Amino acid sequence: MDWVSFLDEQPVIIQVPEVGDRFWIYAIYDARTDQVGRLGKPYGSKPGFYLLAGPNWDGKVPTGINEVIKSPTALANLVPRLFMNDTDEDRAAIQPVLNQVVVYPLSEFDGQMKTKVWKEAPAIPNPNESGGGEAKWVVPEKYFDQLGEVLETIPPLPGEETLYDQFNALIKVANNSQEIKKLITETVVELDKTLIQDFLKWKYNGKPAGNGWNRSVNNAEWGLDYFNRTGTARSNMFDNRPSETQYFYTDNTSDDTKMVGSKNYKITFKAGELPPVKGFWSMTMYNKHHFFHPNELNRFSLGTKNKSLKYGDDGSLILYAGNKNPGKDKESNWLPAPEGEFSLYIRAYWGKQGIIDGSWIPPVIEEY
Repeated sequence: MDWVSFLDEQPVIIQVPEVGDRFWIYAIYDARTDQVGRLGKPYGSKPGFYLLAGPNWDGKVPTGINEVIKSPTALANLVPRLFMNDTDEDRAAIQPVLNQVVVYPLSEFDGQMKTKVWKEAPAIPNPNESGGGEAKWVVPEKYFDQLGEVLETIPPLPGEETLYDQFNALIKVANNSQEIKKLITETVVELDKTLIQDFLKWKYNGKPAGNGWNRSVNNAEWGLDYFNRTGTARSNMFDNRPSETQYFYTDNTSDDTKMVGSKNYKITFKAGELPPVKGFWSMTMYNKHHFFHPNELNRFSLGTKNKSLKYGDDGSLILYAGNKNPGKDKESNWLPAPEGEFSLYIRAYWGKQGIIDGSWIPPVIEEY
């Protein structure tokens, strides 16, 4: 069995443990990275078992399944997200919950909650760990060789039929002419080095949100929005849909100056202007590759989970970013940065109206 037919031949069981009052979302994506199903606290989903099947599966649903979720493609991906306070107590309390976040083939379903001790699971190495950058899963030199299989196994959306016909015609011509195929491959390689690489910049992702930030658009509900789907696939794969999460990101200060860790910055949330959410919010520090920056505090984000944040007497909150510790009095509010370029990223889970309608403005970032 290969990925082309997996969920059609063998659906999987998605197990949801009792999570209590925690915010949680299980985001399920099809092969286009569009979300399918609605599974999480915002939807009132109950603990138990959910069956994820492919578009052509027509088997028997066993007793004990809360809901059948159909993916429009036989390849799917699941990203569970659960809230945890950044305390030793909650870190210990959440472990039994995490150990029951499990997915397994339908053939193994017996109606009983299964447990996987994840801390004992082997680490999955980054194929490009020695290079310090991202793992390169798409190989431009092989892209055109693989495109035909992708088109064959992922059906067109309504309105894409002609586009599929054009691509298939091009593939047919290229397969009959090594000269044309060589030219196409060279073009793809060049586009990867220029256009696609540049999509790592946040300015290509979403639309302006104020104070130099961008906000996500159509996340996980791309439809025919190829531009923003490409931007997210390049810079931050697997967003949640807008009703679940909104994303705000920037590489620059509010006056459009590139942020670098050798300088010090403050990010000011005025009183009453924290992200309005029913779930939680966080601000994450990323290096120029959009990965975490290792630091002695082992701190990569700040937000709702952090109980030691210091607020102003008026309720305002100032966070600090930079490679240099701003001092003991500010350390609880500090995001350690690499020495070089970095970016900041706000996630607003289960946003209230100001997040949903775009009226909330992200904070001012300035050098100090």
